[in-house]
Amino acid sequence: MFDSKLLDILCCPETREKLSLADDALLGLLNKAVSAGTLKNAAGEKISEPLAEVLVNAGGTRAYIVRDGIPVLLADEAIPLPLEG
Repeated sequence: MFDSKLLDILCCPETREKLSLADDALLGLLNKAVSAGTLKNAAGEKISEPLAEVLVNAGGTRAYIVRDGIPVLLADEAIPLPLEG
């Protein structure tokens, strides 16, 4: 589980905006896209694992997967938002 205390010091590597945990609605949309096989990261790689936790930048343009409690804050692994389709 992600340590929410880290949110005070983390920021989006691209926009430098604050990050927050994604709400259940966005997480549901992302997992629906995973199930449909349509979710891709910024590098164009398909995301096939269901997502348990995701961080979103303040502008709502990028999402970052949290794996085993560790946020993956790499620009190429960001999920562009809003989702298309």
